[in-house]
Amino acid sequence: MFLVDSHVNLHGEQFTDDLEQVVARAHAAGVETMLNICCKVSEFDMVLSAAEKFDNTYASVGTHPHEARENPDIKASKIIELSKHPKVVGIGETGLDFHYNYSGENDQYANFLAHIEAARQTQLPLIIHSRNADSQMADMLESEMKKGEFPALLHCYTGGTELARRAADLGLYFSLSGILTFKNAHDLRAIAKNLPEDRLLIETDCPYLAPTPYRGRRNEPAWVVRVAEDLAALKGWSIPDTAKRTTDAFFELFSKAKRPVL
Repeated sequence: MFLVDSHVNLHGEQFTDDLEQVVARAHAAGVETMLNICCKVSEFDMVLSAAEKFDNTYASVGTHPHEARENPDIKASKIIELSKHPKVVGIGETGLDFHYNYSGENDQYANFLAHIEAARQTQLPLIIHSRNADSQMADMLESEMKKGEFPALLHCYTGGTELARRAADLGLYFSLSGILTFKNAHDLRAIAKNLPEDRLLIETDCPYLAPTPYRGRRNEPAWVVRVAEDLAALKGWSIPDTAKRTTDAFFELFSKAKRPVL
Protein backbone atom coordinates (compact mmCIF):
# COMPACT_ATOMS: atom_id res chain seq x y z
CA MET A 1 0.00 0.00 0.00
CA PHE A 2 1.33 3.42 -1.04
CA LEU A 3 0.21 6.42 1.00
CA VAL A 4 1.06 10.12 0.95
CA ASP A 5 1.08 12.35 4.01
CA SER A 6 0.26 15.67 2.38
CA HIS A 7 1.03 17.88 5.40
CA VAL A 8 3.87 17.29 7.88
CA ASN A 9 6.07 19.54 10.01
CA LEU A 10 9.25 17.51 10.30
CA HIS A 11 11.63 20.44 10.81
CA GLY A 12 10.39 21.35 14.28
CA GLU A 13 12.11 20.69 17.56
CA GLN A 14 9.69 17.84 18.30
CA PHE A 15 11.57 15.70 15.79
CA THR A 16 15.12 16.86 16.51
CA ASP A 17 16.19 13.69 18.29
CA ASP A 18 14.64 10.95 16.15
CA LEU A 19 13.73 12.27 12.70
CA GLU A 20 15.36 9.37 10.85
CA GLN A 21 13.44 6.83 12.95
CA VAL A 22 10.17 8.72 12.42
CA VAL A 23 10.65 8.65 8.65
CA ALA A 24 11.65 4.97 8.77
CA ARG A 25 8.42 4.14 10.62
CA ALA A 26 6.47 6.08 8.00
CA HIS A 27 8.06 4.09 5.19
CA ALA A 28 7.40 0.84 7.04
CA ALA A 29 3.71 1.83 7.25
CA GLY A 30 3.58 2.45 3.48
CA VAL A 31 3.89 6.24 3.64
CA GLU A 32 6.32 6.79 0.78
CA THR A 33 5.82 10.52 0.09
CA MET A 34 5.51 13.48 2.46
CA LEU A 35 5.12 17.22 2.05
CA ASN A 36 6.95 19.29 4.69
CA ILE A 37 5.11 22.55 5.27
CA CYS A 38 6.59 26.01 5.70
CA CYS A 39 4.72 28.17 8.23
CA LYS A 40 7.20 31.06 8.28
CA VAL A 41 9.28 32.26 5.34
CA SER A 42 12.03 32.98 7.87
CA GLU A 43 12.14 29.22 8.57
CA PHE A 44 12.18 28.17 4.92
CA ASP A 45 15.80 26.97 5.03
CA MET A 46 14.94 24.64 7.92
CA VAL A 47 11.89 23.31 6.10
CA LEU A 48 13.88 22.69 2.93
CA SER A 49 16.77 21.09 4.80
CA ALA A 50 14.46 18.52 6.39
CA ALA A 51 12.93 17.70 3.00
CA GLU A 52 16.34 17.35 1.35
CA LYS A 53 17.37 14.63 3.80
CA PHE A 54 14.93 12.11 2.39
CA ASP A 55 13.85 10.84 -1.01
CA ASN A 56 10.23 11.55 -1.94
CA THR A 57 9.90 14.24 0.69
CA TYR A 58 9.01 17.71 -0.57
CA ALA A 59 8.61 21.22 0.82
CA SER A 60 6.38 24.25 0.53
CA VAL A 61 7.16 27.93 1.01
CA GLY A 62 4.90 30.38 2.79
CA THR A 63 3.67 32.02 5.98
CA HIS A 64 0.83 30.75 8.16
CA PRO A 65 -1.85 33.32 9.03
CA HIS A 66 -0.76 33.13 12.68
CA GLU A 67 2.61 34.48 11.54
CA ALA A 68 1.34 37.05 9.00
CA ARG A 69 2.46 39.87 11.26
CA GLU A 70 6.03 38.76 10.58
CA ASN A 71 5.89 39.80 6.93
CA PRO A 72 2.61 41.48 5.96
CA ASP A 73 4.41 43.34 3.19
CA ILE A 74 5.88 40.23 1.57
CA LYS A 75 5.76 40.31 -2.22
CA ALA A 76 4.69 37.46 -4.46
CA SER A 77 8.05 37.80 -6.21
CA LYS A 78 9.87 36.74 -3.02
CA ILE A 79 7.73 33.64 -2.62
CA ILE A 80 8.09 32.80 -6.32
CA GLU A 81 11.87 33.04 -6.14
CA LEU A 82 12.02 30.61 -3.23
CA SER A 83 9.58 28.26 -4.95
CA LYS A 84 12.00 27.62 -7.82
CA HIS A 85 13.90 25.02 -5.80
CA PRO A 86 13.17 21.55 -7.25
CA LYS A 87 11.96 20.24 -3.90
CA VAL A 88 9.36 23.01 -3.47
CA VAL A 89 6.00 21.84 -4.81
CA GLY A 90 3.49 24.15 -3.10
CA ILE A 91 2.79 27.68 -1.84
CA GLY A 92 1.84 28.08 1.80
CA GLU A 93 0.66 27.32 4.38
CA THR A 94 -1.32 30.53 4.14
CA GLY A 95 -4.86 31.70 4.69
CA LEU A 96 -7.10 33.24 7.34
CA ASP A 97 -7.52 32.39 11.03
CA PHE A 98 -9.96 34.49 13.02
CA HIS A 99 -10.10 32.05 15.94
CA TYR A 100 -6.84 32.97 17.67
CA ASN A 101 -6.15 36.26 15.84
CA TYR A 102 -2.42 35.98 16.52
CA SER A 103 -2.04 38.34 13.56
CA GLY A 104 -4.38 41.19 12.72
CA GLU A 105 -6.95 40.86 9.96
CA ASN A 106 -5.26 43.39 7.68
CA ASP A 107 -1.92 41.59 7.96
CA GLN A 108 -3.58 38.26 7.25
CA TYR A 109 -5.38 39.55 4.17
CA ALA A 110 -2.26 41.21 2.75
CA ASN A 111 -0.15 38.12 3.34
CA PHE A 112 -2.77 35.80 1.86
CA LEU A 113 -3.12 37.91 -1.29
CA ALA A 114 0.65 37.76 -1.92
CA HIS A 115 0.54 33.97 -1.66
CA ILE A 116 -2.45 33.78 -3.98
CA GLU A 117 -0.57 35.81 -6.59
CA ALA A 118 2.47 33.56 -6.22
CA ALA A 119 0.29 30.49 -6.78
CA ARG A 120 -1.40 32.13 -9.75
CA GLN A 121 1.92 32.94 -11.42
CA THR A 122 3.66 29.63 -10.67
CA GLN A 123 0.59 27.38 -10.84
CA LEU A 124 1.93 25.63 -7.75
CA PRO A 125 -0.91 24.63 -5.42
CA LEU A 126 -1.91 27.06 -2.70
CA ILE A 127 -2.05 25.28 0.68
CA ILE A 128 -4.80 27.04 2.64
CA HIS A 129 -5.50 27.21 6.36
CA SER A 130 -8.97 28.50 7.21
CA ARG A 131 -10.46 28.73 10.70
CA ASN A 132 -13.46 30.77 11.80
CA ALA A 133 -13.32 32.47 8.41
CA ASP A 134 -15.66 30.44 6.20
CA SER A 135 -17.52 33.29 4.53
CA GLN A 136 -14.44 35.51 4.19
CA MET A 137 -12.45 32.63 2.72
CA ALA A 138 -15.14 31.65 0.22
CA ASP A 139 -15.61 35.29 -0.86
CA MET A 140 -11.87 35.78 -1.36
CA LEU A 141 -11.42 32.56 -3.30
CA GLU A 142 -14.31 33.38 -5.62
CA SER A 143 -13.09 36.93 -6.16
CA GLU A 144 -9.46 35.96 -6.74
CA MET A 145 -10.27 33.07 -9.08
CA LYS A 146 -12.03 35.56 -11.37
CA LYS A 147 -8.74 37.46 -11.70
CA GLY A 148 -6.90 34.33 -12.79
CA GLU A 149 -7.23 30.73 -11.69
CA PHE A 150 -4.79 28.90 -9.43
CA PRO A 151 -4.75 25.36 -7.98
CA ALA A 152 -5.57 25.22 -4.28
CA LEU A 153 -6.08 22.89 -1.33
CA LEU A 154 -8.04 23.47 1.87
CA HIS A 155 -5.86 21.55 4.28
CA CYS A 156 -7.06 19.88 7.49
CA TYR A 157 -10.62 20.69 6.50
CA THR A 158 -12.86 21.57 9.46
CA GLY A 159 -14.98 24.25 7.83
CA GLY A 160 -18.70 24.19 7.27
CA THR A 161 -20.93 22.87 4.51
CA GLU A 162 -21.17 26.20 2.67
CA LEU A 163 -17.41 26.74 2.40
CA ALA A 164 -17.03 23.15 1.24
CA ARG A 165 -19.66 23.65 -1.46
CA ARG A 166 -18.30 26.96 -2.72
CA ALA A 167 -14.69 25.72 -2.68
CA ALA A 168 -15.64 22.49 -4.46
CA ASP A 169 -17.40 24.53 -7.16
CA LEU A 170 -14.10 26.38 -7.71
CA GLY A 171 -12.25 23.10 -8.18
CA LEU A 172 -10.39 23.10 -4.86
CA TYR A 173 -9.01 19.96 -3.27
CA PHE A 174 -9.57 19.00 0.37
CA SER A 175 -7.33 17.28 2.89
CA LEU A 176 -8.54 15.40 5.94
CA SER A 177 -6.51 14.94 9.12
CA GLY A 178 -6.68 12.90 12.30
CA ILE A 179 -9.62 15.03 13.39
CA LEU A 180 -11.70 12.72 11.19
CA THR A 181 -11.06 9.94 13.74
CA PHE A 182 -12.12 11.97 16.79
CA LYS A 183 -15.18 10.60 18.57
CA ASN A 184 -17.14 13.84 18.46
CA ALA A 185 -16.27 14.90 14.89
CA HIS A 186 -19.77 14.09 13.66
CA ASP A 187 -20.20 17.29 11.64
CA LEU A 188 -16.86 16.84 9.88
CA ARG A 189 -17.67 13.24 8.95
CA ALA A 190 -21.03 14.33 7.53
CA ILE A 191 -19.33 16.98 5.40
CA ALA A 192 -16.43 14.73 4.39
CA LYS A 193 -18.84 12.10 3.13
CA ASN A 194 -19.91 14.52 0.38
CA LEU A 195 -16.56 16.05 -0.59
CA PRO A 196 -15.41 15.45 -4.20
CA GLU A 197 -14.10 11.89 -4.29
CA ASP A 198 -11.37 12.64 -6.83
CA ARG A 199 -10.07 15.65 -4.86
CA LEU A 200 -9.46 14.16 -1.42
CA LEU A 201 -6.07 13.99 0.28
CA ILE A 202 -5.05 12.79 3.74
CA GLU A 203 -2.57 14.23 6.21
CA THR A 204 -1.33 14.10 9.78
CA ASP A 205 -0.30 17.75 10.31
CA CYS A 206 2.25 16.14 12.62
CA PRO A 207 3.37 16.68 15.31
CA TYR A 208 -0.15 17.99 15.97
CA LEU A 209 -3.61 16.36 15.87
CA ALA A 210 -2.66 12.76 16.57
CA PRO A 211 -5.53 10.49 15.50
CA THR A 212 -7.41 8.09 17.73
CA PRO A 213 -6.07 5.99 19.50
CA TYR A 214 -2.91 8.12 19.78
CA ARG A 215 -4.50 11.37 20.98
CA GLY A 216 -2.35 13.31 23.39
CA ARG A 217 0.87 11.97 21.90
CA ARG A 218 3.24 13.51 19.36
CA ASN A 219 1.76 12.77 15.95
CA GLU A 220 3.91 11.29 13.18
CA PRO A 221 3.49 10.43 9.48
CA ALA A 222 3.05 6.68 10.00
CA TRP A 223 -0.28 7.40 11.65
CA VAL A 224 -1.81 8.81 8.48
CA VAL A 225 -2.87 5.19 8.01
CA ARG A 226 -5.52 5.82 10.67
CA VAL A 227 -6.95 8.70 8.64
CA ALA A 228 -7.06 6.44 5.58
CA GLU A 229 -8.87 3.75 7.55
CA ASP A 230 -11.59 6.08 8.79
CA LEU A 231 -11.98 7.71 5.38
CA ALA A 232 -12.36 4.25 3.86
CA ALA A 233 -15.07 3.35 6.37
CA LEU A 234 -16.85 6.65 5.78
CA LYS A 235 -16.84 6.32 2.01
CA GLY A 236 -17.36 2.56 1.82
CA TRP A 237 -14.02 2.10 0.06
CA SER A 238 -11.41 -0.56 0.65
CA ILE A 239 -8.15 0.52 2.28
CA PRO A 240 -6.13 -0.09 -0.94
CA ASP A 241 -8.69 1.89 -2.94
CA THR A 242 -8.52 4.74 -0.44
CA ALA A 243 -4.72 4.73 -0.65
CA LYS A 244 -4.85 4.85 -4.44
CA ARG A 245 -7.49 7.58 -4.60
CA THR A 246 -5.76 9.89 -2.13
CA THR A 247 -2.32 9.25 -3.62
CA ASP A 248 -3.56 9.90 -7.15
CA ALA A 249 -5.20 13.13 -5.96
CA PHE A 250 -1.95 14.28 -4.35
CA PHE A 251 0.11 13.82 -7.51
CA GLU A 252 -2.62 15.30 -9.69
CA LEU A 253 -2.60 18.46 -7.57
CA PHE A 254 1.10 18.62 -6.67
CA SER A 255 2.25 17.86 -10.19
CA LYS A 256 5.81 19.08 -9.58
CA ALA A 257 6.32 16.18 -7.16
CA LYS A 258 7.59 12.96 -8.72
CA ARG A 259 5.63 9.80 -8.06
CA PRO A 260 8.11 7.21 -6.72
CA VAL A 261 8.69 4.03 -8.66
CA LEU A 262 8.13 1.22 -6.17
